[in-house]
Amino acid sequence: MTKAFTKLAVRTEALSKRYGDVPALVDLDLEMAPGEVLGYLGPNGAGKTTTIRLLLGLIKPSGGRAEIFGLDCEARAVEAHRRVASVPGEANLWPSLTGAETLHLLGQAHGEVDAKYQGSLVSRFELDPSKKVRAYSRGNRQKLLIIGALMTRADLLVLDEPTTGLDPLMEQAFRDAIREARANGQAVFLSSHVLSEVEALCDRVAILRQGRLIEMGSLEGMRHLSAVNVEVTFAGDVPDLSQTAGVSAVVRDGHSLRCQVQGPVQPLLDALAGAGVTRLTSREPSLEELFLSLYGDDRQGKAEVDGAGVGS
Repeated sequence: MTKAFTKLAVRTEALSKRYGDVPALVDLDLEMAPGEVLGYLGPNGAGKTTTIRLLLGLIKPSGGRAEIFGLDCEARAVEAHRRVASVPGEANLWPSLTGAETLHLLGQAHGEVDAKYQGSLVSRFELDPSKKVRAYSRGNRQKLLIIGALMTRADLLVLDEPTTGLDPLMEQAFRDAIREARANGQAVFLSSHVLSEVEALCDRVAILRQGRLIEMGSLEGMRHLSAVNVEVTFAGDVPDLSQTAGVSAVVRDGHSLRCQVQGPVQPLLDALAGAGVTRLTSREPSLEELFLSLYGDDRQGKAEVDGAGVGS
């Protein structure tokens, strides 16, 4: 018996997509609460863009189902779209329209726009809406898409690599806008290769590998996936830590060493006792280090089927 879906912002159940014999997404079970910012990560070909296309009703699933605020993404796509605004990974805008005309058209398509907020966004993203789209740089076209999504105040924002082409100042403007959206109760589904962006914005992170969800949780809850980084400086000689439990990747540099510690740190502290430590620092792994600990060098290349559009 199929479970009754509560009105979460996003919920999927065994959601799958195949292109011929190629699995693009396999049995995805995902829940996302209203007001949550969820980071969606994975290498190219992992199934991120496929997931977004399924949520937006742009392609049909091979199995399973997905809902947005209780609305089936395939059967009730039009109703679901009223609750959603998106920034696509690749978008073909209308080159002969001005920025202002494009925003008007995007607003008409969605059906609801906060005009005052739109004006604020245009100013904050330093966009000249009088120019034609063909005259915009890649970064300005990206700003146009971001403003077009944010100005709707949609209950769910689905963003696929939204800061591509933006300079650091505009990336900061984007982050501020996403924090405002979360404070406003909006949910944000953020697929991004910019790990620092995900780390700064997201409440939870979901990581895909070869079309499968392999990890999901808060950053704090996922720290166990990678070792703690430790740097130690000594007054004299650097001790031998090769037999110390949990210690790996030891690098000596004069009177200092760097290492990684997996599990309890007490064996390292015992080994350092009496060694003349003058300075010791430790830090938890960044999101990028967590990501690399899952993937290592086994990076999946782009899984593409000619004409099928298997995305990332």
